[in-house]
Amino acid sequence: MPFSLHPHFLARMQRLLGDEYPGFLASYEQPPTSGLRVNTIKLSAAQFRAISPCALKELAWCPSGFLIMPGAAQAPPTDGNDLGTCSPGKHPYHAAGLYYLQDPSAMAAAEVLAPRPGEKVLDLSAAPGGKSTHLAALMQNQGLLVANEIHPQRAWDLAENLERCGVQIAAITNETPARLAEYFGAFFDRVLVDAPCSGEGMFRKSEAARREWQPEMPAACAARQSAILEQAARLLRPGGRLAYTTCTFAPEEDEAVIGRFLSAHPEFSLLPIQVEGGAFAPAHPEWTDDYAQLPLEQAARLWPHHLEGEGHFIALLQKDPHAAAQPA
Repeated sequence: MPFSLHPHFLARMQRLLGDEYPGFLASYEQPPTSGLRVNTIKLSAAQFRAISPCALKELAWCPSGFLIMPGAAQAPPTDGNDLGTCSPGKHPYHAAGLYYLQDPSAMAAAEVLAPRPGEKVLDLSAAPGGKSTHLAALMQNQGLLVANEIHPQRAWDLAENLERCGVQIAAITNETPARLAEYFGAFFDRVLVDAPCSGEGMFRKSEAARREWQPEMPAACAARQSAILEQAARLLRPGGRLAYTTCTFAPEEDEAVIGRFLSAHPEFSLLPIQVEGGAFAPAHPEWTDDYAQLPLEQAARLWPHHLEGEGHFIALLQKDPHAAAQPA
């Protein structure tokens, strides 16, 4: 392994994964993956492939998403701009907003939430904008997208990326989830909660995530995630859908958060997540002490030893259409 991981983390993953643990550990011997999502507000995926400066591989879970193949640029170049090697972050197409550089696994969240043109959609933790720009593209730049970011400086990064990608339906807010819930009430058709987490799924990609992780982090993050999810539920209209995502493996932050929420909110149900080709694995109810009886396997786990991407968790929830709308 090219870097060290906290022994507490490794012991926990070995206990949870059992026979799969060697394959999981071997994934850290591989370089991190890089992804590119075509901005379909400006052109189609097929149109971009014809001019792409990079060699690309399609992703099963995102029609506009691709894995960037390491090494040489696509040959021969179709636009006369031969970079020699692919540097997608420095290419004029990136500055023009033709694509967004995004982890392949992270592209699953917006696809699972599947917003439609004309809907009212909230991205509760939106910076730097990868998922917000994806939501806007799926909405075909029609409707309302509220992109919220609680950290003021990160909100500026969010604004820059929304502008670069030509998003015209976004309203950027810089508020707490509680204040948004007080103002809007049950207003949105779809809500995305990309929850702040312990970042275990990013260990292969982020030295900072590895350095900052401590054994007590998952429990602390879980408490914050549950508080955010409570407010997100207030923001969703009856019949609406909510996607909860993290980039961590910790059951405390994944299955346990969703199990606790479902136990407290009978007006919500968990919808199954299915991807062609079986790229996603089911979540594990048995990894929780209190919620093993719930159908948590309908949520999805994205494992780096199962697919070309980093670690993620996604749960898709629907509010009962007959649930009483909560006032703002």
